[in-house]
Amino acid sequence: MSITINGEEKRLGLALSGGGFRAAAFHLGTFRKLKQLGLLDKIDLLSCVSGGSIAGAFLCANWDAPQVLDRLETYLRTKSIAVSSVVGGLLNPFTTRLEELAKTYDRDLFGGATLASLKDGPRIYLNATNLATGNMFFFVAGGGKDEEMGEHELGQSDASTVKISEAVAASSAFPPVFPPLQLGQDRFQSDLVDYVTLTDGGVYDNLGVNPLLRIARNDLQYALVSDGGKPFAIVPDPTDSGTIVLKEAIGILMEQVRGLQFKRLELSHKAGEGPVPVWFSIDSHEGEVNPGDAAFASMIGTNLKRLSGAEMDVLTRHAGALCQARIEKYAPELVAGSG
Repeated sequence: MSITINGEEKRLGLALSGGGFRAAAFHLGTFRKLKQLGLLDKIDLLSCVSGGSIAGAFLCANWDAPQVLDRLETYLRTKSIAVSSVVGGLLNPFTTRLEELAKTYDRDLFGGATLASLKDGPRIYLNATNLATGNMFFFVAGGGKDEEMGEHELGQSDASTVKISEAVAASSAFPPVFPPLQLGQDRFQSDLVDYVTLTDGGVYDNLGVNPLLRIARNDLQYALVSDGGKPFAIVPDPTDSGTIVLKEAIGILMEQVRGLQFKRLELSHKAGEGPVPVWFSIDSHEGEVNPGDAAFASMIGTNLKRLSGAEMDVLTRHAGALCQARIEKYAPELVAGSG
């Protein structure tokens, strides 16, 4: 799946941020633009978080299907799952809200498929956060390699029988709406802990950058980052309410991680220890097609509710425009070599 540039094979990675259905639609715009540029089928690795996991997992689960992008758009335009998942989990004494969320993903997107079914597509990481260690916990499959789940401190276990829907649910289980996924020793073996609990991958890193920089495991020469998350914005009337202060504090912490991850990409490449970084964020005005696209796209909620036609149009248009503008500016050889 690599791309040839000046006679050399180069490997391309793509990180898909969290941000609910808004981010998933933004990434859909990225997919469409990469397909137009002849790059989508050249991707070697995807690293996905939360809403990015929805889009990335569906793409890889239908890697050779000609209508996969249209089907993803239909899903995002017609389905709302947050409310039904929360209510279902509250009313059903035998399942949690997270299990209800996984059921909706399984019913509408993945049809019972496991991570083993992704073997023929690109390598894909579905990233969660391990509350036992504070580390990124990944479910990884594809690329013709073994399916694994785990992290760098606790090690890895076989994940071939894990349902795609369960991994995506763990990656998108944003607290406190959804409880974490618990994995006991019967599923994830470790000598250090009796079990792990996994919450939304955005708690650790909402961009999914880490796998792009793991040179020993994933030797990439280019790293694209599609950021459809929620950048922190200037608030003219900041709150003094205790509960809202906590929410805003979490937003500030996530913004700090976001900025540090972008800087990490830049410095790793300058040091000769990382791929060429090309990132674009939803609030960027540089490259927008219509004045106001960045502002409109950034105002759309980051929940799991269906998107209107206008919302879908601006998100996909804006992502595609930013993607093309950044590639042309920072890695034009990708387009020249894509054929």
